[in-house]
Amino acid sequence: MKAVIFDLDNTLFDHTGSAAAAVRTWLPELGADPTDELVAAWFAIEERAYARWLSGELTHQGQRRARLHEFLPLLNHPVPPTDQAQDDFFEGYLTHYRANWSAYPDAEPALKLAQSNNWRIGILTNGTTAQQTAKLETIGLAPYLDAICTTESLGLSKPHPDAYLRTCAALTTAPTETLMIGDNLALDVQAPQAAGLTARHLNRPTNTLLDLL
Repeated sequence: MKAVIFDLDNTLFDHTGSAAAAVRTWLPELGADPTDELVAAWFAIEERAYARWLSGELTHQGQRRARLHEFLPLLNHPVPPTDQAQDDFFEGYLTHYRANWSAYPDAEPALKLAQSNNWRIGILTNGTTAQQTAKLETIGLAPYLDAICTTESLGLSKPHPDAYLRTCAALTTAPTETLMIGDNLALDVQAPQAAGLTARHLNRPTNTLLDLL
C-alpha cells in the first residue's frame, strides 16, 4: 500500500456521539424531555433526509429543513414558517453539535501509524466541504491529511465508483495501491473493492482502526 483513505463520520469522527449529545442538550431549550425515543427519532429522520440530499432530491439546506418538518411535530412544536426562519432554527441544533465534536480515541494514533508507513492519507466523505473540513480542523486531524474529498467537491457520492477513483487520483496513487477504511460495509468496503481498492470494515467495538492498518 502507498495510501489509505478513511471515511470520516463514525470512522475518525464520532458523529453519533456528537449528534446524540447535541440533541439531548438542545431538546430542553425546545421545551421537550431528551428521551431515548426522541434521540432515536432524530437519527432516523436524519438518515432519511440525508439520503434525499445525496440523491439530488434536496439541497443540503433543504434536507435540514426537511428534518425540522418531520421532527418538530413530534415535540408539538411549530415549524418556522419560512426557509430562513427554519435555517436560523436549525442553527440552534448545530451550535450544540459543534460544541460536542470529538474524534475517536484511536483516530489520531491511526493517522500517525499511516504516516509512519509513508502512506499518503485521504478522507472520502459524503458531506459538504466546509462542515467536514471544519470537523477535521476542530478535532485536530487536518494536519495529517493529504486530500479531503467530499460529495460537494467531487460532485458525486459514495458508492459511485468515481468517488473512490478520484480520491485515489487526488492522492496520486493507483487504486491497487490504496486501502479504504470505514464503518459502512456497503459504502466503505464493498463499493471501493469493486472499484479496485483494498478495503477493510471498521465494526466497533469488534475492531479498531489500529487493527485494520
